[in-house]
Amino acid sequence: MKKNIKTIITIAIITLICVSAIYEITKPTKYTKPSEKVKKQEVVFWSLQMGTFGSYMNPLITEFEKENPDIKIKWIDVPYSEGEKRTLASILSSTPPDLVNLTPDFSSILAQKQALEFIDCNKLDAYNPQIIEMLKQNGKCYAVPFYATSSITFYNKNILKKAGINKIPSTYSEMNATADQIKQKTNLFVTMPTLTENDTFLKILNKYDINTSEKLATKQSEEIFNEYKNLYKNDYIPKESITQNHQEALEKYMSGQLAFIQSGANFLNIVKENAPQIYKYTDVSYQPKGSNGKYDVSVMNLIIPQRAKNKDAALKFALFLTNKKNQIELAKLTSILPVNKNALNDSYFTSYNEKDVISKARYISSKQLNNLLIPIKLEHNKKEIITLINNTTQQIMLDKIQTQKGLKEAAKNWKKMEEI
Repeated sequence: MKKNIKTIITIAIITLICVSAIYEITKPTKYTKPSEKVKKQEVVFWSLQMGTFGSYMNPLITEFEKENPDIKIKWIDVPYSEGEKRTLASILSSTPPDLVNLTPDFSSILAQKQALEFIDCNKLDAYNPQIIEMLKQNGKCYAVPFYATSSITFYNKNILKKAGINKIPSTYSEMNATADQIKQKTNLFVTMPTLTENDTFLKILNKYDINTSEKLATKQSEEIFNEYKNLYKNDYIPKESITQNHQEALEKYMSGQLAFIQSGANFLNIVKENAPQIYKYTDVSYQPKGSNGKYDVSVMNLIIPQRAKNKDAALKFALFLTNKKNQIELAKLTSILPVNKNALNDSYFTSYNEKDVISKARYISSKQLNNLLIPIKLEHNKKEIITLINNTTQQIMLDKIQTQKGLKEAAKNWKKMEEI
């Protein structure tokens, strides 16, 4: 009887195990929906001459992509000399980049031709408001500011000491007025203004609110031209001031021939490396002012082509690229100035060591961004108008044409070029 009971229990256990095994094998599989891969938007970003900043850009891109897993950034660096040509060709195609680093001048031309995506100005509240005003077309924002530079004055303390000049001039007129004293006491030049390099003289005129063809042929304009003509004729500035460029002017400063020079703060490193004895006597001050008391600035911006495929993602990356953290990091690598207000308020820009000329230069140039001059906007034939002003400047300096007559003729031709 006991054997029968044991046999029955054993058979029951075996049967239960078999049934369980059969169930596991034959039970219906629970349906699970296959996970869908997130489709990424690829933002093609063109920078200008930033190929050597991979150690800055690549981690920044990685960070952005982690925060935005649906966006992939494809970074392409374009040589500065090819920026405008390649951008124009791409914008006319059906596959332009999504975000492009350009100059405001060329960007403005593209905006006029309705080739750019206009941006909600309210999304640009984090930036310097004066720079945002510069980057507007008929009251609309067409670009995100990227970074800025604002030239300052380098001066040779040793030359000024020998000339008996104790006060650092703050205006062009004050600086030019020291020319005779510097020449008499040291036989050196006051400065080298490179009057016909690009739009140098137009920028000087703009500081006196001479910014239209009508204002070019005025008494005030004539006085400014005659002031520089006097400097040129009396050998207070080098004869090369009407033919050579900033690089050659810097060479003259580094050789100890100039008391003052206007330059970007980044050029201090060049002086330090190539002319340590001149750097030893170099100090810096604010950029010379004209009658309106404002300062020049150069800005680079970021634009979104109208035909871009991923506009929202491109704008998101542009705003990330120019946030406080990333702007400060770029400034520390390059000596450029942030355009982000919060970055500009960082102690890196609001204080300096009196014994460190480079930190002082950074402080001064960043302070100048609080009082900016809107550049002259030439909507038509800009290059031709600049060439016209430069040719007129040369003729006046060389006494080939009387100042008043030359300016009247130049103003007339400027007006014609604007109307074409």
